[in-house]
Amino acid sequence: MTGSETRRGRPRGTSRRELEVIALRLFAEQGFEETTIDQIASEAGINKRSFFRYFDSKSSVLWSSFDEEVEALRKELAAASEDVPIMEAIRVAVVAVNHYRSEDIPELRTRMNLISSTPALYAGAAVHYDAWERAISDFAARRAGLPPDSLYPLAVGRATLAACRAAYDRWVRRADANLTVYLDAALAALAAGFADRTFVAEPAPRIRGRRT
Repeated sequence: MTGSETRRGRPRGTSRRELEVIALRLFAEQGFEETTIDQIASEAGINKRSFFRYFDSKSSVLWSSFDEEVEALRKELAAASEDVPIMEAIRVAVVAVNHYRSEDIPELRTRMNLISSTPALYAGAAVHYDAWERAISDFAARRAGLPPDSLYPLAVGRATLAACRAAYDRWVRRADANLTVYLDAALAALAAGFADRTFVAEPAPRIRGRRT
């Protein structure tokens, strides 16, 4: 049996995650633009058609987890109790849908480097961040009884996204805990209006396992 025959069709055990890992490796080795979907599929032992069962496009390999997080965030916020203050509900929801551990940082650094160094990916990043921000502002608007495009919901969405991106950047640099540690601290400070008492030492690592 030849190598081409062993690669024909979708082999048992091929998964979305395995395909993602292969694609990221090829992007890092060859460059995003230089890597084709055919190459990714061939390396995974599947055909191009099977690739599209997992991902809509080559760029979606880098963003699919983020986009899934946006949907999970919307569901988490929709389930929040009306008795919980808006910013507290947002903090709890954001922490709940994040699963990144310190062990994930090397892969995430690869993703960040690819996005920042590839013009097409960098230009398209705004669409994904806007969707995340809208999940927050839509929730704030619904809870406050305001139009989604009014000042306060928009301010809540953008301030929350900014705080989370700051937490993410600091977490990636320190690599000493799970992302939830930093998100929780940043959003708690935001909810408190960044009062003087919130300006304390950075959070100490205390979460080592995957959140469930």
